[in-house]
Amino acid sequence: MTKVVFIERNGHRKEVKAASNTTLLQVAHANNIDMEGACEGSLACSTCHVVVSDEWFAKLPPAHANEEDMLDLTYGVTRTSRLACQIAVKDDLDGLTVSLPSTTRNMMD
Repeated sequence: MTKVVFIERNGHRKEVKAASNTTLLQVAHANNIDMEGACEGSLACSTCHVVVSDEWFAKLPPAHANEEDMLDLTYGVTRTSRLACQIAVKDDLDGLTVSLPSTTRNMMD
């Protein structure tokens, strides 16, 4: 199991364990993290937007163009923003830390 740290909107730090090859969106939902994931991971929204901490960002595979397009449609995007549905947990990501932005945008509503 790999440790993942979520910094919730209220600043609370929540450490959870995640199985390899699960997405951060799945991990968040399994651990009652306040992350919507309106499209259920189909890359059709940006409600699972997370900001990856600087020390971990370079260790992730680069975002595909479709993910970047979805990030262009949300609020609070930073240079280390990613969609949680597109980040798969791997053993070498033990300790991965991500923050939830203060707000998200659900264009499906």
